[in-house]
Amino acid sequence: MPNEKPTSQNGSFKTNKITVVLGAQWGDEGKGKVVDMLAKDVDLVCRCQGGNNAGHTVVVDNTEYDFHLLPSGIINSECKSIIGNGVVIHLPGLFDELKKNENKGLVGWQDRLLISNKAHLVFDFHQQVDGLQELEKGSKSLGTTKKGIGPSYSSKANRNGLRIADLIGDFKQFTEKFLVLIEAHERMFPSLTVNKEAELERYKTYAEKLKPLIVETVYFIHNELKQGKRILVEGANAAMLDIDFGTYPYVTSSNCSIGGVCTGLGVPPATIGDVVGVVKAYTTRVGDGPFPTEQKNEIGDILQSKGREIGVTTHRKRRCGWLDIPMLKYSTILNGYTKLCVTKLDILQTLDEIKLGIGYKLNGVEISYVPSNASELSNVEVIYETLPGWKSNIEHVRKYEDLPVNAKKYIQKIENFIDVPVKWIGVGKERDSIIAIK
Repeated sequence: MPNEKPTSQNGSFKTNKITVVLGAQWGDEGKGKVVDMLAKDVDLVCRCQGGNNAGHTVVVDNTEYDFHLLPSGIINSECKSIIGNGVVIHLPGLFDELKKNENKGLVGWQDRLLISNKAHLVFDFHQQVDGLQELEKGSKSLGTTKKGIGPSYSSKANRNGLRIADLIGDFKQFTEKFLVLIEAHERMFPSLTVNKEAELERYKTYAEKLKPLIVETVYFIHNELKQGKRILVEGANAAMLDIDFGTYPYVTSSNCSIGGVCTGLGVPPATIGDVVGVVKAYTTRVGDGPFPTEQKNEIGDILQSKGREIGVTTHRKRRCGWLDIPMLKYSTILNGYTKLCVTKLDILQTLDEIKLGIGYKLNGVEISYVPSNASELSNVEVIYETLPGWKSNIEHVRKYEDLPVNAKKYIQKIENFIDVPVKWIGVGKERDSIIAIK
């Protein structure tokens, strides 16, 4: 792990397989830390979808790096980082993110950050539209991040969106397309205000700053594969936020399950090897939508406060609850996890007992699936199994055998229910606070 040694076959792909890291719940599972850990052994880290509505945190020597568009592997000076074609990019946000992380100690990113020329742009007016759409929905709002992600993907689907390739190409053509795009949105949202001249001037500057970073990433990644390079893909958001398979309509606007890796980077399924599902030891979600195991009580408050459950992007408090096994089984079916990383196990260490949501009942009848209808999912009755807590600090444990017996039993229960081996356990926020299981 992450990849095997290459053996060439007539110029086709060598046996190195792409390793993928995906969120298995509603996001915020700690994927950034897992990517940072695995990035030490790879040549290329790729982000395949989403926008700056995602938030990944990596703590290095007590310095907390927050990434929204940048792949979490950017800290590793030995590997390149790619923002793929499936990502929608808000350039003001990207350059602001780079500046903030530079101030924290990130160096040399100019030599290792690459951006796809096929990636679509998120403009400030997309963010305005996002907010206006939420206002229109009133009490039925979706709780979006208002980062313009949905409106940008809508422009992409409407085929009037603008890509990086447009920006760094003929700027006169970019200007014409930009004005047409704004006019289309002004017709739909008369209250929209855009300083078109100022925006165009700003994007002319961005174009020059971007040019050294832009590549045709499909060919680049395929050439890396042919050379036997080790590649890691970082998924943003998580399975239950997937536009097709998540808790629709309370989802994001991209495919953040395994299919998004292929469409967001241009890699065929046969090149994918290990798929690492990142699972928080309990469950959280930001924003609205059904949450069967949510605890609106003292337990939820404990998980929220001890877990510092505040959204990296939105700064909203995360809703908290027990681990949801039916949801994880569904997520595993979708993504085909070969390994699991269970994060934030230490947050449970003060509890006398821990509950696992192991099944659902709908209208009094036990069901073997996750309902697709949000209303039905909101009304399921969760079947719980109660396990004893371990009541001891595990933050400094680095070997699986040194964990308390009840902590190991909890991990084993997850493995048995999901039928996927747990290979890593997170026990703290620091970079090295991970137990690797052989």
